[in-house]
Amino acid sequence: MTRLVNPPALKAQSYYNHAVVKAGTPVFLTGQVAWDGDGIIVGPGDIAAQIAQTWRNIDALVTEIGATRQDIVKLVTYATSRDFLPALHAERGRFFGDGPYPASTFILVAGLAEPDLLVEIDVTVMLPHGAA
Repeated sequence: MTRLVNPPALKAQSYYNHAVVKAGTPVFLTGQVAWDGDGIIVGPGDIAAQIAQTWRNIDALVTEIGATRQDIVKLVTYATSRDFLPALHAERGRFFGDGPYPASTFILVAGLAEPDLLVEIDVTVMLPHGAA
């Protein structure tokens, strides 16, 4: 069971929850970027292409550990521009659909591991009991 926590005293958002409570085993994924399977950056200079590849990578990793998108409880998104927020929100909406949405933090950074990378997403998953 997942409990979404959004106290009325906090700003309401449609694309994240303030807290997600879920039983299970926490799994901390390496921050994912727009590298393909060969380590080549997908979409240099194109935030839409990079964020789509980043979510494909997250989906592959979540599936590999025996979890689902609904088991993602926390996101930390690092981006090199605030201008990317509409694209980030749109792709997150496609990824999670009707939700539930995880807790989320956005951090503006000067750069990432490689100069052509525009976004990195750090994910925390609660692996369901018995799925290890």
